[in-house]
Amino acid sequence: MEPITIADADVPALGFGTAGMDTDEERYDAISAALDAGYRHIDTAQMYDSESAVGAAIADSGLDREELFVTTKLDGGNRDHEAVVDSTYESLTRLDTDYVDLLLIHMPDQEPSHEETLDAMNELVSEDVVKHIGVSNFSVEETKNAIEHSSAPILTNQVEYSLAERQDDLLSFCIDQGVMLTAYSPIKLGDRLEDDVVQETADTHGKTPRQVAIRWLLQQPYVSTIPRSSNPEHVRENFDVFDFELTDEEMRRLFATEGDLDDALASKLGL
Repeated sequence: MEPITIADADVPALGFGTAGMDTDEERYDAISAALDAGYRHIDTAQMYDSESAVGAAIADSGLDREELFVTTKLDGGNRDHEAVVDSTYESLTRLDTDYVDLLLIHMPDQEPSHEETLDAMNELVSEDVVKHIGVSNFSVEETKNAIEHSSAPILTNQVEYSLAERQDDLLSFCIDQGVMLTAYSPIKLGDRLEDDVVQETADTHGKTPRQVAIRWLLQQPYVSTIPRSSNPEHVRENFDVFDFELTDEEMRRLFATEGDLDDALASKLGL
């Protein structure tokens, strides 16, 4: 897997999400299956209750910590300076690690100000317990303001992005600014899974519609994605996307399933 190199970080473009699982056993088994399948980018959050399972699965995997890229996110109630610092150290304990590769503001709509939160996150970067920082669910304007305020680069904005949920303005902005767009819910596609273009593309490559949807994301500049599943077969299926490549025409046709693609963005995408 070719990483996305951005802000002096090499980020595996395909990661594994850990939201929406009900029990520690389910989380541990899913994360272990992901690590066995080859995922080296694991995404968690304080609100997911999955940090301990991530830490345990990593410890039991036999992998060196340096082989992995681990992301977590601040809970909405942990946004003032003291809470950012204290809760991040608590996350490190649950994750059984000395550092996280990436710490995100999870949502843009909580107090106190983003500036106070970012100041504390930058302090953690200076202490080397957080390697990189970013945001999640931010608009273009909110991302721009975070970039302007933070002394450390904003590595990513993690948002819902898929064939059924385009983010054209944000993607264009991220490409211009050198910010990674991390796509969550990449296979939450609804009727897109049965779309003729998606199905025909899948048939052409001997792949599933879900694999086509993930590959479509990975071929876009500055885009990473973090599919999730507690089904080991689906975990492996979602990772099995590196032995085929979509043509430019296929990429354009897939974009067109959710409306026209602006010429300026098409140019930035090399399409």
